[in-house]
Amino acid sequence: MPDQVDEFNAYRERMNEKLLNSDSRLMKRMFNLDTNAYAPGALDVKTKELLGLVASTVLRCDDCVRYHLQTLYKHQATKQEVMETLGIATLVGGTITIPHLRRAVEFWEVLENKG
Repeated sequence: MPDQVDEFNAYRERMNEKLLNSDSRLMKRMFNLDTNAYAPGALDVKTKELLGLVASTVLRCDDCVRYHLQTLYKHQATKQEVMETLGIATLVGGTITIPHLRRAVEFWEVLENKG
């Protein structure tokens, strides 16, 4: 069975490289803005990533959800923190987010098992 985390990272890296090599100044600036937005500031990285997880879940972006979950795992977020954050996302986004919650929990479990 292929590793979901490795597959996701390989695909993301390959496609980001293609996007950034497209010579689009706007694309490069958007990537830079995203990187800088999640840098430590008045809010720490983990808090910003939890906020990103809520927004990504509400917007129903599974790739974004996976990215934030992976970063949260690296920043030692607990399963309780993630589940509470996903609860807020469900409150804001409604029941349409439930399929995305399922995939988020599955991906979190893969991250924990990969440990």
